[in-house]
Amino acid sequence: MMEQTPEEMGAGRRAGSRKEKPSLLARAVSYLSRREYSRRELGEKLRRLGSEDDAKVDEVLDYLEEKGYLSNERFAEQFLRAKASRYGQSRLRMELRQRGLSGEEIDRAIEGLAGSEEDRAWSVWEKRFSSYPEDQKEKAKQIRFLMSRGFSYAIVSRVLQRARQNI
Repeated sequence: MMEQTPEEMGAGRRAGSRKEKPSLLARAVSYLSRREYSRRELGEKLRRLGSEDDAKVDEVLDYLEEKGYLSNERFAEQFLRAKASRYGQSRLRMELRQRGLSGEEIDRAIEGLAGSEEDRAWSVWEKRFSSYPEDQKEKAKQIRFLMSRGFSYAIVSRVLQRARQNI
């Protein structure tokens, strides 16, 4: 195969020829160059292109996993690094499950979280509220907020006890 000079490669485009559509593999690598994806996420993204069948997409995903470009484990680590400081374990587990990770992969990733669940909940509470609730309505609001972030009621109640002691 002969090497083309940059001028020769651009000549066809200047003459009005249409740009070739990138291959499925090229698109997948392009997506992965921007951020990590789970196998399911990348597969769905490639299938949305519409022109490829499932067998081709699965073949590309298998190849990327074999070469180490695609890894659910690496995706989970990156995802948790980005989100763990703002969310509790139940929310993180749910989001990873939605992205196609197995229970075993999720358990391994969550084991590696730095800091305790209570410390992360305290940090989230402190950023949002920073003062103990004055009435039941405000207390319920704080509880709902922390629970919507994926922290268990037991963790939330310990955070509020800690807040009351710090008054």
